[in-house]
Amino acid sequence: MENRVKPHREAHGWSQGELARRLGVSRQTINAVETDKYDPSLPLALRMATLFAVPVDQLFIDHWEQPQ
Repeated sequence: MENRVKPHREAHGWSQGELARRLGVSRQTINAVETDKYDPSLPLALRMATLFAVPVDQLFIDHWEQPQ
């Protein structure tokens, strides 16, 4: 899984702490998501997408391919 949280956060001019405050999570959670150490829960991913006004699949890209 690839995520694009950091580029979206930076485009808004927000620090990790500011994004965390807006989402109601810790700054450590945002850091862990951005560094691929933690996959966010579905509710958190949906809140992120809503906050950035993009579809979830533009924030989190799954490169999984269905077996033939």
